[in-house]
Amino acid sequence: MWKKIALNVLYNIVILISLYAIYIGVDSKRYEFCLAGAFAAAIVVILKLKLIKQIKETTKQP
Repeated sequence: MWKKIALNVLYNIVILISLYAIYIGVDSKRYEFCLAGAFAAAIVVILKLKLIKQIKETTKQP
């Protein structure tokens, strides 16, 4: 269970870094940073949702 919590924290950090990359890309008009940040954030959000679903299923089972 602790591994899943640590993975969730890691996903949160990656999402924040991706959002920061999008901000930096817009600020400096480097739109490839925006594209890379959005792509990474989308993948990590999907993985995070799957992880949350797994955790909910694990906690429901006795």
